[in-house]
Amino acid sequence: MIPKQTVNMTDVAQHSGVSIASVSRALRGAPGVSPTTRDRILSAARELSYVVSPEASRLSGGLTGRVGVVVPRVDAWFFSTILAGIADEFDTVGLDLVLCTVPDSTTRHRFFEALPLRRKVDAMVVCSLPLTAREHTRLEQVGVPTVFVGGHRPDDDRSWVGIDDELAARQAVGHLVRIGHRDIAMIQAADDADIPWATDQARIRGFHRQIADAGLADPTVVTVKWSIDGGSRGMEMLLSRPRLPTAVFCHSDEIALGALRTLRKAGVSVPQHVSVIGVDDHPSADLSDLTTVAQPVREQGRIAARDVLHRLTGESSVSGPSVTPPWTTLPTRLVIRGSTAPPR
Repeated sequence: MIPKQTVNMTDVAQHSGVSIASVSRALRGAPGVSPTTRDRILSAARELSYVVSPEASRLSGGLTGRVGVVVPRVDAWFFSTILAGIADEFDTVGLDLVLCTVPDSTTRHRFFEALPLRRKVDAMVVCSLPLTAREHTRLEQVGVPTVFVGGHRPDDDRSWVGIDDELAARQAVGHLVRIGHRDIAMIQAADDADIPWATDQARIRGFHRQIADAGLADPTVVTVKWSIDGGSRGMEMLLSRPRLPTAVFCHSDEIALGALRTLRKAGVSVPQHVSVIGVDDHPSADLSDLTTVAQPVREQGRIAARDVLHRLTGESSVSGPSVTPPWTTLPTRLVIRGSTAPPR
């Protein structure tokens, strides 16, 4: 039989008159707690005979010290960078990150039916994952605060942080229009998932609305998987057309990098014969001299983590201010490099 733990971190926090986050920092010797407060917390821990044990704390009904993070995959720059931002904040207060990936329909179905995070975490962060109504209901049944990053912004009071993907597309296409392009194609992303990805749909809307606002003719559009190889195939499709557009908007920098690879192999000069622009500001964009619309990916993860801390403890980490729920929309910015120029 497991002996009942009578003291947890919440007890130490109440006895000391401070937050749980402050107790966690003090017990780990982390910065952000004054010497006087640290001494008071350590004294309370000794008086209560508190022993640091996340499992024992969970069994006694206290906080587990864990936050679940659900991502479609980790082998993509966007998701790994979001995770890095979350970890930046959790590390400062001693929270553990429990990672769940749902890369395919089978794994996804198993996750939402089994709810493996139930009673194992204090909160969840869901990263850019399109959800059905049932999946939303199942997440609510986990019974912990949930913060969403990227993708569709909720219409209710659920906490969300991300960018305006439609605006990002409009910024990219607007740049091409301003420098004189009138024949602009799009390599758009698609996925095998039953639910359309909100990011893809928003960037499609932004592209077409900017094209319409500029009074341009119906553009050429090809659809590929969201990957560098997908971008290569998309540009191959455009090259097979009777006429190459003077500019190409790509849904992401990864797609744009693939497009540039195909153009280079085909001997088509960029930007002399065709301009290429993406979205994200992937680390390889600078190396490839790719014009793009940058989004603060790591900061999205950091703000989501701060929101989690705010919901759990009433205060944020020491590295930044708490956020005001429910929505935080971060700005995007045009980064002009050598892959775009006026048409000849």
